[in-house]
Amino acid sequence: MAKPPDRIGHSLSPRRLISPINVSDLKTYPLKKRHSKVRVSDFAKPWRKGGSFSRFYRALPDILAVKTLRAVARAIAQAHRRGRPVIVGIGAHVIKVGLTPILVTWMEQGLVTAVAMNGAGIIHDFELALMGHTSEEVDDEIDDGRFGMTEETGRILNEAITQGYRNGQGMGEAVGHYITRSKNQFPNRRTSILATGATLGIPVTVHVAVGTDVIHMHPAADGAAIGATSLLDFRRLAAVVAGMEGGVYLNIGSAVVLPEVFLKTVSLGRNLGHTLSNITTVNMDFLSHYRPLTNVVRRPTQKGGKGYSLIGHHEIMLPLLVAAVAEELG
Repeated sequence: MAKPPDRIGHSLSPRRLISPINVSDLKTYPLKKRHSKVRVSDFAKPWRKGGSFSRFYRALPDILAVKTLRAVARAIAQAHRRGRPVIVGIGAHVIKVGLTPILVTWMEQGLVTAVAMNGAGIIHDFELALMGHTSEEVDDEIDDGRFGMTEETGRILNEAITQGYRNGQGMGEAVGHYITRSKNQFPNRRTSILATGATLGIPVTVHVAVGTDVIHMHPAADGAAIGATSLLDFRRLAAVVAGMEGGVYLNIGSAVVLPEVFLKTVSLGRNLGHTLSNITTVNMDFLSHYRPLTNVVRRPTQKGGKGYSLIGHHEIMLPLLVAAVAEELG
């Protein structure tokens, strides 16, 4: 075998050093002529004890997320003044963190044209109206098969859906009317979005993925009734979205189902000749997810309009937005 050459004692040729760049001829211009994104006039104003929300709102720094918050509040206020739709899509977590009184008040004030929710939404709305409490400890119940097995939730909700199916109702309408018909059974019905929708004639639509909700495990579950009532709700929501030119859609706390549903309603409306070229879409959640940003904020507004994203906990951000809208309405 040939012996490799001995490199000991041989040195590499030194590399030619690169001289530093000469900056003596650098061209500059006055700072006052440069566009700046931040100004002292935009800064926050210190809080004083006992101040009003109006002062707090005006004292926020007019920068980044505050600009977004104000833009969204103005869009909702403007849509309301012009009689254009304001549609609210919610995940069930919005109900679980105690925000239904705020949304019910918005519905009563005529600020909300329609509410869309996923299948879990009717469960928490129903349980709160019935018992005044909801949200079980899944970790504690899953090991022995008790998770999702409460009697009233599975039996009554499936009964309401089946009755609605026979009466040609959507799922949200069916459950809402069931609650309003049985007033003595639901002492907390005033906090129910479903019951409020049924009482005021505001569409509350429910969009179900079969197998995702605990009531689908119960023997009373009827696949035909679940599918038909949810499909009717999809088409009812699509009718509202088709007329939302100049309006606002808020997706609050739904990472998958409602962003997918909303995108399809937009496509359906445009296919049937509705313009939807000047709409405002908003995603609100405590994490930034792909589908809401893509299917709510970006894609529907490619043709025209504006999409916004507000990141933060629902129990803080939604009351803040509602108060901001009240300020913008004056």
